[in-house]
Amino acid sequence: MDRKLVLRIQRGELTEHVIYRKLAGIVKNRGHRELLERISGDELEHYKVFKSLTGEESSPDKFRIFLYVFLARFLGLNFGLKLMESGEDLAQDIYKNLISISPKVESIIRDEEKHEKELIGLIDEESIKYVSSMVLGLNDALVELTAALAGFTLALQNGRLIGVVGLITGIAASMSMAASEYLSTKQEKTDKDPLKASVYTGIAYICTVILLVLPYFFFKNIFLSLGSVVAIALLIIFIFTFYISVSKGLDFKKRFTEMALLSLSIAFATFFIGLAIRKIFGVDI
Repeated sequence: MDRKLVLRIQRGELTEHVIYRKLAGIVKNRGHRELLERISGDELEHYKVFKSLTGEESSPDKFRIFLYVFLARFLGLNFGLKLMESGEDLAQDIYKNLISISPKVESIIRDEEKHEKELIGLIDEESIKYVSSMVLGLNDALVELTAALAGFTLALQNGRLIGVVGLITGIAASMSMAASEYLSTKQEKTDKDPLKASVYTGIAYICTVILLVLPYFFFKNIFLSLGSVVAIALLIIFIFTFYISVSKGLDFKKRFTEMALLSLSIAFATFFIGLAIRKIFGVDI
């Protein structure tokens, strides 16, 4: 028996017991709360099984508890649970190698597989339901405004002016996009509320706009500002793609690469369009 491995798993079971217990305190739905409390109890029983094998007490991983509870509170219970389950998938592979040390380990594996099925689709959060609207607003803002700012940088060559023009352009585009999403959702046969869908789209768009134009108000060098815009765009794409990939079980690498290449390719092309327009029209600000 690999004692260190068993102790690590033992600690993991105790940690998950505490996490599920704390998550149960977050949810308002009684059925969901009872399910999380039951899973928490199962994890405690698993801990006791491993404790009987090692003969040692364990303490829970406080950092992991804080991390998952924090993520569940601020990014949604669905996200927190999916992220936890992705880690438990790896743990189940390790459990299978420990079946020989105790017949109870096989029962633990069955419990973990049952938990995974019970937790799938547990929370139908509003943010997940309207995620397509958020993606629409964020995608459009990243592609359109990153490209526009690249063009403005070469055409206008004035940091604050580029920031102001970009902000005006972005706000106008966000309202237009929100209105389009409202009309589009209204025509679709879906349970989404058109007004909420438009609000999610508009908020995602305007938040992205604000983040992208900020460098032009902080840096005097317009090319440093443009480089910062690209870095911020990639960071936004990374964070949001990771969130969507975990929440909906999608391929992170594929979605991130696709979105990053699209945004940067259009920005790169628009940069040279801005240069061409500046030369053709002799703009000098």
